[in-house]
Amino acid sequence: MMRLAFLSLAVVSVLAVDNVPAVAQQAARTIRIVVPFPAGGSADILARLLGEQINKANGPTVVIENRPGGGASIAYEAVARAAPDGNTLVINGNSIVINPNLRKVNYDPITSFEPICYLVSSPNLIVVNSDSPYRTLNDYIAAARAKPGELAFAAVGPATTQHIGFEQFKRLANINVTYVPYTGGAPAITALLGGHVSAALQNYSEAVEQLNAGKLRALASLTRTRIPPLPNVPTAAELGLKDYEVEVWFGVLAPAKTPKDATAQLATWFKAAMQAPDVKQKLNNLGLYPVGTCLDDFAAHIRKQFDDYGRIIREANIKAE
Repeated sequence: MMRLAFLSLAVVSVLAVDNVPAVAQQAARTIRIVVPFPAGGSADILARLLGEQINKANGPTVVIENRPGGGASIAYEAVARAAPDGNTLVINGNSIVINPNLRKVNYDPITSFEPICYLVSSPNLIVVNSDSPYRTLNDYIAAARAKPGELAFAAVGPATTQHIGFEQFKRLANINVTYVPYTGGAPAITALLGGHVSAALQNYSEAVEQLNAGKLRALASLTRTRIPPLPNVPTAAELGLKDYEVEVWFGVLAPAKTPKDATAQLATWFKAAMQAPDVKQKLNNLGLYPVGTCLDDFAAHIRKQFDDYGRIIREANIKAE
């Protein structure tokens, strides 16, 4: 009788565990999102906004861990080695595909991760000082051709998205201008406002304040279509530079071999978080535009970006610095 009572109690215990509501199970879960960049930047803000929304809507505790260094490779390598249980993720930028094309890294952008979602893109622009004589991109190209090597052009770098985009611009426009690297968007803008360079390739989120103040003028957006805040600024493709696009993009990845049901659940959560009205508004204010391409479609985007960056880096003979 005692044995029967014990077995009955065990069955009741198992049934009780099996019947714990899914919401309660998720509330006990902790998800760690590793950000390969310092706190306060676009990737960090993005991770915190989405993590907070996922916690609010679905229950799991989301912890943000900043692990900058190694051109973002330290974080990518750490997450590639993490347990594939769906609880350790990394926010990736363009660096996930740039780094392996420049140097030896201990991860493969195609095989070391399970793509969850392409979260947001942030457009880049070619801008000049508002006092500049160049009113259009074609004005600038004409001046560069008339004075080979004399015009100085600012971009973050070297071996960054903006540097690679600058080299692509030179080749497509068939011009010879001098690349001046800066440690960030703010120093490049300062140089442009001070007349030390003739133009700059800038991320919209970093240039928006000076554009709104009338201190900078955008000559072209390096996007597939015109960006909503600047409807009168043509794309580079409209001006004759076919397929010239330079966008900063952020996604979220899990370690390779994370089960498909886990990646599908995460994709659903992240996609919904990006569409939450308050999150979407905050992202738009930062110049980060939700994309929401997930799973296999995001994997295809990563493969294309890896191939495209590799080709441009080889053609321009860009080296890691």
